[in-house]
Amino acid sequence: MKGFVAAFFYSVLNLVLVLLVAPLFDGITRKVTAVVQSRKGPPITQSYIDLMKLLIKEDIEVGDSPVMQRFSALLSLAAILSVALLIPMGASAPLAGYADSILLIYLLTLAGTSVLLAGLAAGSPYSLIGMSREMMAMMTLEPLIAIAIIMAATHAASLRLDAVFGGAGYPGTHTPWSGILILGVIAFALQAFVGRMPFDVTEAETEIMEGPLMEYSGPKLALFKYARMAKMFVYTALFIALFVPRISTGFYLTDLLVFLAEQAVLMLVVTLIAATHARYRIDQVVRYYIILFILALLALLLAVLGS
Repeated sequence: MKGFVAAFFYSVLNLVLVLLVAPLFDGITRKVTAVVQSRKGPPITQSYIDLMKLLIKEDIEVGDSPVMQRFSALLSLAAILSVALLIPMGASAPLAGYADSILLIYLLTLAGTSVLLAGLAAGSPYSLIGMSREMMAMMTLEPLIAIAIIMAATHAASLRLDAVFGGAGYPGTHTPWSGILILGVIAFALQAFVGRMPFDVTEAETEIMEGPLMEYSGPKLALFKYARMAKMFVYTALFIALFVPRISTGFYLTDLLVFLAEQAVLMLVVTLIAATHARYRIDQVVRYYIILFILALLALLLAVLGS
């Protein structure tokens, strides 16, 4: 009973942390981008303002399947928040004792699938083009994080999340070559995982006018934008959980500040890359993903062989 209460308490803390801090981090990245590009930029609270404006707007029903549109919008945020319950954020992963690495992979895939459903339900030509781009990206990108999680489980000899996290990608007294290789793969793919330039080809506003979300506005668009902010927060947290050995002081607030500092560094790197690079073409992106996928498979092979 005591363990259940603790899991529930830290689950609520993780959800509140993601919902409150993700828009703040998004606002900070927008401000940093503006500074790098010699613009004034919006205030750091602009993301909160944008979400509130969208939430109070009329929910206009358009597209081929309004029911599926509503479902996909809810699913996008629900899936990424569910992932947040399985990742340590200043404390151990709240539901680590109730889930494993396989469920984590399923939830990460589900978060991407919601965008495919959104584009399919909208039915417009722009939405379908954006959906096809999202599908191509998922087929080559999503397996990378799955391979990283499976590799960590292989090194830890367990599917338990508490064993997989905490730097399990390169455990022991030495750093295996597989760990170094998969760390490089995920580091180079992180920009794409969070959908930032130069890999935001599924949106590509200047080319296909917001892609899968072309027909969305009001509360549904707010949910998708909220999910995108949360996705950046959660994926950087997942990167830290997989590759950065956890520093535990025994005090939650201290550990939380350390975690947020590590996240801020990662998000700053992502933001600087996005602000200084032009968007890649879809064919360039797919080739880039395929190269990373081949390297990830090589890392998995090395891990299985014990290297």
